[in-house]
Amino acid sequence: MPTQARSLRTRGTMNENDENRPATRLTRAKAAALSAGDGSIAAAKKPLETKKAAPSTATAGTTRRRAALGDVSNVTKGESGETKEGKKPAGAKVGLTSKATMQAGAVSKLTRTNSSRTSASVTQAKNTTTKKGPEKRSGPGSVKDSAQKRQKPIQEKGLIEEPPRKKVEVEKKATEKKVAEKKPTTEAIPTNKENAEVAVEPKALQKPSQDLVEDLDTEDLDDPLMVAEYVVEIFEYMKDLELETLPNPHYIDHQPDLEWKMRGILVDWLIEVHTRFRLLPETLFLAVNIIDRFLSAEVVALDRLQLVGVAAMFIASKYEEVLSPHVANFSHVADETFTDKEILDAERHILATLEYNMSYPNPMNFLRRISKADNYDIQTRTLGKYLMEISLLDHRFMAYRQSHVSAAAMYLARLILERGPWDATLSYYAGYDEKQIDPVFRLMIDYLHRPVCHEAFFKKYASKKFLKASILTRQWAKKYHHLYIDSSLSEPYNYIKDNE
Repeated sequence: MPTQARSLRTRGTMNENDENRPATRLTRAKAAALSAGDGSIAAAKKPLETKKAAPSTATAGTTRRRAALGDVSNVTKGESGETKEGKKPAGAKVGLTSKATMQAGAVSKLTRTNSSRTSASVTQAKNTTTKKGPEKRSGPGSVKDSAQKRQKPIQEKGLIEEPPRKKVEVEKKATEKKVAEKKPTTEAIPTNKENAEVAVEPKALQKPSQDLVEDLDTEDLDDPLMVAEYVVEIFEYMKDLELETLPNPHYIDHQPDLEWKMRGILVDWLIEVHTRFRLLPETLFLAVNIIDRFLSAEVVALDRLQLVGVAAMFIASKYEEVLSPHVANFSHVADETFTDKEILDAERHILATLEYNMSYPNPMNFLRRISKADNYDIQTRTLGKYLMEISLLDHRFMAYRQSHVSAAAMYLARLILERGPWDATLSYYAGYDEKQIDPVFRLMIDYLHRPVCHEAFFKKYASKKFLKASILTRQWAKKYHHLYIDSSLSEPYNYIKDNE
């Protein structure tokens, strides 16, 4: 086989479709050079062209530049402008013309005698393809006048019923569309007159005074972390948990060795430890709640009070933090007063006493919820954090819910910064109006008006990181306290006694 293929190549017999034939490809530069030469050079181009692309004898001597794709001049013409015999004219765009255009060109060549009949048949065929269903339009102005004229005598005799007009169908559809638009839906319009004022909407949007409260949860529907679909149910559940995790506001009565002042000193020291370890705010609130709930159930000696505080902070850091400090770190901050074993034993005892119930509705969650209605103002929320931590140090706040404390903190922060009134939107997202906030609000002003008795807490919020919140709030309380607490300072105490 190789010998036969080699002999074929030597003979000069070539197949144009043979892959093994010598390469005859020319570049554009060579083609241009060859086209500029004489007739003998032009003849050398003949093996490069296939049978289909070979020029005819009429155009062999004519040299033309290759036209672009789709150019009508791509069709070869003779010198006299006449087309090839048996070919279509150049204006027909061979290969790019649709059948409809070709048919239209054929119709245009008809004579006068058959033009009307042919055009009517073409129009009739077009209408037949566009019609849907057996019913067709009849009457004057139709393309079927001749056919209808033939059927008219038969219709007048009553043998064939005239099909309904298309205009009646259009009017019927328009009437049905108007009726559908006017038809009330079960979701949009209430059925009874008594419920006419109630708008049918999801549970998350049913708020008091709908015209004043802004819906801020709808904009978070695309964020899965905000769980806007059931955020209302979450906070309702957290408010139910508040009653279960409230400590006894008077547990100091059955603690013979303890006083409220000692509790305040312990919490102030825990704030310092919390700041040194750079823990989350939720950890501090949970630790103080564990201490109060444990002291409400167990009698603790004075020399073991600090151990309870260290163990509570250790438990809270395990519950809230991603990476909690080691037990040796807590032993170190306590000046090695307690060993690691004593802290771990205290941890087990506290958890057993509380029945391992750490489901504490943290006030930071309620503060963030209210801050959403406040457009997440950083200054207001920073002051709100400081005012909320007052409830950890002052035992008078122990009788109030955490949601109540967070609402009062945000209310006072907005008042100090002059952020405007407590409107319906803030009241809805906080869960408390101004009248309900008033007793807790006055307690906060009373604490700010008194001299500083918790140094670690004051220094923590006197830094620039917290916008010097402790200094700013105390300056405001010193200036405006007489407007709020002079006349009714004893009301908060009476309120606590009434809710025992």
